[in-house]
Amino acid sequence: MSKGNKITIHDISKALNIDSSTVSRALNNSPRVSVKTREKIQKKATELGYQRNSLASNLRTNRTNTIGVIIPRIARHFFATVIAGIEETAYEEGYNVVICQSLESLDREIKIMNSLASNRVDGILISTSMETSKFDHIKSYIDNNNPVVFIDRPSEAFPECSNISIDNFKASYDATKLLIEKGRKHIAHFSGPQNIGLYQERKKGYMSALQEHNISINKNYIFESILSEEDGISCAKKLLKYPEIDGLYSANDTAAISAIQYLKTKGIQIPKQIAVIGFNNDPISEVIEPSLTTIHQPGFEMGKLATEMLVHQIKNKSDKGIHHSKILVPELIIRKSSENE
Repeated sequence: MSKGNKITIHDISKALNIDSSTVSRALNNSPRVSVKTREKIQKKATELGYQRNSLASNLRTNRTNTIGVIIPRIARHFFATVIAGIEETAYEEGYNVVICQSLESLDREIKIMNSLASNRVDGILISTSMETSKFDHIKSYIDNNNPVVFIDRPSEAFPECSNISIDNFKASYDATKLLIEKGRKHIAHFSGPQNIGLYQERKKGYMSALQEHNISINKNYIFESILSEEDGISCAKKLLKYPEIDGLYSANDTAAISAIQYLKTKGIQIPKQIAVIGFNNDPISEVIEPSLTTIHQPGFEMGKLATEMLVHQIKNKSDKGIHHSKILVPELIIRKSSENE
C-alpha cells in the first residue's frame, strides 16, 4: 500500500497487474478501455477504498467543475425555487454548486464575487442586489474569459451575457389592467428601486395600462422602496393620505401582504375599498385573508435554463451566448384580493 494508507492508481495497478495508465483511463470512463476491463478496475478501486484526487484533476483540466451562484436572499420562495432548478441541472451535468446570498448589499456582492473568482469557479449565475448600480466586480470576472449568466435581473451593462428573465412589462400591464376592469380608477403602485431593470419594466407596465385606458398617471400614487415588510407598512401609511385610492399593484408579494395587514388594522376593507395585486406568488399569498391575487414566476424553469446556458458557455467559452437569452411568460393568478364583493 501507499504511504499513509492512501490508495493511489499505482496500488490498483499493482493489485490487478494492469498498467497504471490503463487504470487512470478506466477510472475516467475512457472509451479507449473495454467495458469489461473498466468494470474490473472500478470494482477493485471500490474494494480498496480509492478516492479520486479532484484537485489534481482540476489542475490538469483547468476546471473545478463548480458553479457559483449569487442571489439576493435564499429565504425568498422565488429564489428557493430557482436554486432547486439550478441544483438539479448542475447535478445532472456533473457540477457542484456554491450558493451565496448578497442580502441585497452591493458590498457583500462584490466580496462574494471576488471570493468565487479566487476559488476558480467555472462560471457564475447571478441575480444582482438592489444596491447594484456599478458592475466593475462582474466586468473583471468576465474580462478574464469567465462566463456569467444573469437570472431574473438582467443587466444592460453586459449585452454580451446570457440572461433568463420573465416579461415583467406584460405581467405588470396585465395586473393593472385587471384592476381597471374591476372598476378601479385610482390605482397606486409599490415600485422597486429604479436602478434595477425589472422594476423599471414593472413600473412601465403599470403606467402603460393606465394610459391605454385613459387614466392619468398620478406620481403621488407611486411609492418606491426595496419592498421589504417594513416598506409595505410604510408605503401603506403614505397611501392612506390619498383616500380616493381604490387599487394597489405591488411589485412584490412581501410589501403587498404587509400592506394588506396594516390596512386591515385601520379598518380598510380588502378588496371592497382597496383591491390589491402582488408579484411572486409566495406561499403565504394563498393563505392570507383575503388571498392575494399575484403573478407567478416559473422559478424552477428559470434556474434550470440558466444553468444549461452557463454549462454550455463553460464548455464553449468562445460563445458569448447572447442568443441563448430567454424571456419566459409569467402567469396572473386571480384570488380574492382583487375581486369585487
